[in-house]
Amino acid sequence: MTRRAARLTAALLLSAGLAACSGGGSGSAGSAGFGSGGGGGQQQTAATQQRQQSTLWDLFSNRRDPNDTVAVNRYLWNASLEVLNFLPIQSVDPFTGLIVTGYGTPPGGGRSYRATVKVSDPSLDARALKVSLQGAGGSAVAPDTVRAVEDAILTRARQLRVQDKNL
Repeated sequence: MTRRAARLTAALLLSAGLAACSGGGSGSAGSAGFGSGGGGGQQQTAATQQRQQSTLWDLFSNRRDPNDTVAVNRYLWNASLEVLNFLPIQSVDPFTGLIVTGYGTPPGGGRSYRATVKVSDPSLDARALKVSLQGAGGSAVAPDTVRAVEDAILTRARQLRVQDKNL
């Protein structure tokens, strides 16, 4: 009897999950007109309609909106990867502009570092670049060292931009 109860429970959970993903229900056009006067309240925005038409499979699909743009400066991004190429990369996300590295020793140096770089703006500007360095064992890094790394990244980014203009 327990096997039959388990099958029945699984079937109920599956059907409840499918019913929750149907896209219909209380969020449809019948309730959209409340709270606004003047006749404009019954029109739904495209985003609301798109949300109501999504299904469970949309969560797992890799389709991206072709109108999405990356808000990261490509010169700063590439310069960061080039300047910090001695560090092993742990994770990169070009859509948010985040580069996280592991510990590594710079050429000619005796101390190991790890870096986190955030490129937050599409402009080639010092305000768009945030660099955080950490020494071995979590020790603090001198602000002059962080500034030197930021300057090296900005200089290389400007060089890359000039190279692109000359092509």
